[in-house]
Amino acid sequence: MAVQSKPAPIGPWGKATAGAAGAVFANALVYPLDLVKTKLQVQVKPSDTATTDAKSNDPHYKGTWDAVSQIASAEGIAGLYAGMSGSLLGVASTNFAYFYWYSVVRTLYIKYAKATGQPSTVVELSLGAFAGALAQLFTIPVAVITTRQQTQSKEDRKGIIDTAREVIEGEDGITGLWRGLKASLVLVINPSITYGAYERLKNGLFPGKKTLSPWEAFALGAMSKALATLVTQPLIVAKVGLQSKPPPSRQGKPFKSFIEVMQFIIENEGPLSLFKGMGPQILKGLLVQGILMMTKERVELMFVLFVRYLQVMRSRRLGRAGGLAAAAKLVAPVTVK
Repeated sequence: MAVQSKPAPIGPWGKATAGAAGAVFANALVYPLDLVKTKLQVQVKPSDTATTDAKSNDPHYKGTWDAVSQIASAEGIAGLYAGMSGSLLGVASTNFAYFYWYSVVRTLYIKYAKATGQPSTVVELSLGAFAGALAQLFTIPVAVITTRQQTQSKEDRKGIIDTAREVIEGEDGITGLWRGLKASLVLVINPSITYGAYERLKNGLFPGKKTLSPWEAFALGAMSKALATLVTQPLIVAKVGLQSKPPPSRQGKPFKSFIEVMQFIIENEGPLSLFKGMGPQILKGLLVQGILMMTKERVELMFVLFVRYLQVMRSRRLGRAGGLAAAAKLVAPVTVK
């Protein structure tokens, strides 16, 4: 019986690179949805049916398609991609950090835990939350800058550096770049639910299968992200409110906590407004998570193939060097002095 070689290992750096590449590719494809959902989440519901808030010149959007139409009409197609560079930078850094730490802590748990078999759902969620918290500590400034860029008008919108300077010159100083950190740390349950559910669904629906097909990975990613979004939407809305400029009715006074944002929304718009922007949020989440997982699986496979190629080349070089050494030994005795 032929001996099968073990699959080439893919370490934390490979998994992190695969995850970041998949996330950037997915978010670039659906970026207009990300912009629209952010604008819907920060706007305050007007008291009348006018399309413009009486207290502000900012347009009011009735829904996803209305937002797309108004933005495209006012700023052109380019307006739907405002702040994209900062957003993709944040996506790449956050996902690289998340997948790196998730791979590290999950590998360590499996290595040192006495339990047999795959980690339980609770363990998967805990590992994901820990990895997400570590990722947020290092990458949240980019998210703050991106949210500011997405919610500013075309006339007020600045580049990444100028937006960062504007945040630092505000009331909170340099700590303003970490506005919403507490909410973000709470929101680590979102990716932990997502990836925990993904792992459980993968083991349940495709037991023993190491590599999923693109559409299998897409379906699992979409289902797991939809579940996570439904659970955490009020916190997502509160976080966006914390990181954007305060609404006109607050006269420039920023929110201090995500609880204060949620109270403001409930008092002024009703509790259902905690779920505003749910449509594009879920649609974006379904597409991004599905494409991310589908791309990540492919990139990981490419890493495995690349590592195998390097191993084969190394074996050939060692074999060639060994052959030359053996030949040298055979030739040495017949050398005439």
